Amino acid sequence: MYDVELSKEILRQILWSAETIARRFEPITSPEDFVASDAGLEKLDAICMQLIAVGESVKHLDKVTESKLLQGYPQVEWKRIMGMRDVLSHHYFDLDAEAVYVVCEVHIPKLIQTIQRMIADLTA
Repeated sequence: MYDVELSKEILRQILWSAETIARRFEPITSPEDFVASDAGLEKLDAICMQLIAVGESVKHLDKVTESKLLQGYPQVEWKRIMGMRDVLSHHYFDLDAEAVYVVCEVHIPKLIQTIQRMIADLTA
């Protein structure tokens, strides 16, 4: 059995980062908002940093739970989260503002809901 308390702490870190992404994304209405100004580029940079943190934490969570926890929550594309972390970390100059926009618009709300449920499930 894996360390439940450590798993909940990692989940809380992921939740914090995902909620931070959601807050930073609020004023963004299109992918162009990211690249049209220095302020937009700063938002993009800040969001990407949190996406890297989420991906790294998901990798760590999968390791400490011996790949057992994430498979119980298939509504989130965990492998794609880990892959995005790799792309952002190693191929930053290939960054696609539209892809980041879609992640923030579509996937982050679902991730927040799922992480909240995971924490509740582990607490019960």
